[in-house]
Amino acid sequence: MPLAGALQRLGEGRVAQIPPKVSTYFRDVADHHQRVTEQIQSFDELVTGMLSASITQLGVQQNADMRRISAWAALIAVPTMIVGVYGMNFDHMPELKSPYGYPAVWVVIAIVCTLVHRSLRRNNWL
Repeated sequence: MPLAGALQRLGEGRVAQIPPKVSTYFRDVADHHQRVTEQIQSFDELVTGMLSASITQLGVQQNADMRRISAWAALIAVPTMIVGVYGMNFDHMPELKSPYGYPAVWVVIAIVCTLVHRSLRRNNWL
């Protein structure tokens, strides 16, 4: 880019030390320089566009990955919460004295996890 002004002055014959016949060659060099400069700017815009598209695609992929990780965390949170409540060793929980209390809790955990899993699948999070 800095050569454009100097080549233009040399091509127009504004430099006294350059003969008029030689300034014709400098005009040709200035034209070539301008064409090459435009090509370089075009390539620069193309590479910038490709880089921007690549960064956008990477962001979309990262968002999909984070959504999938969050879905699995939500799925794991359900049994963790239920088991956490039962791990507190309360004496006054009605299902603790029942012979079917323990299997009932496992059934509830399985049903809730299945419902959450289906919901996440339907919304394309898994």
